[in-house]
Amino acid sequence: MANKNSNNNTKMSREEAGQKGGNKTARNHDQKFYEEIGKKGGKTTAKEHDQEFYEEIGQKGGETTAQEHDQDFYENIGQKGGETTSEEYGQEFYEEIGKKGGNKTAKEHDKKFYEKIGQKGGRNSGNGSNNS
Repeated sequence: MANKNSNNNTKMSREEAGQKGGNKTARNHDQKFYEEIGKKGGKTTAKEHDQEFYEEIGQKGGETTAQEHDQDFYENIGQKGGETTSEEYGQEFYEEIGKKGGNKTAKEHDKKFYEKIGQKGGRNSGNGSNNS
């Protein structure tokens, strides 16, 4: 009785068999095993698909996530990401990317742009000034 479930002598469904096999694999292997097979699978997938494939699945994933989560979720993951980044990179990193962004913005905008954002910043700073 190779395809029988020993609990009640009925055939196992494909789902039950998969679950049983997955549980056994999980008991027999460690995190390193899963990291290695994940890398192999990722490399194989990368060879078989182009950028458009990744854009499409990214778009679908983003839309699903947006439907399932609220603003607090995004604020939370943004906060965690920012904290992780700040722990991994020092002040020099932030100075460098700030300088790059500032230089790029300076090339693309004129004096009026900076006056306008300066006024907005003054109104939103909460310091009591009214730079209208």
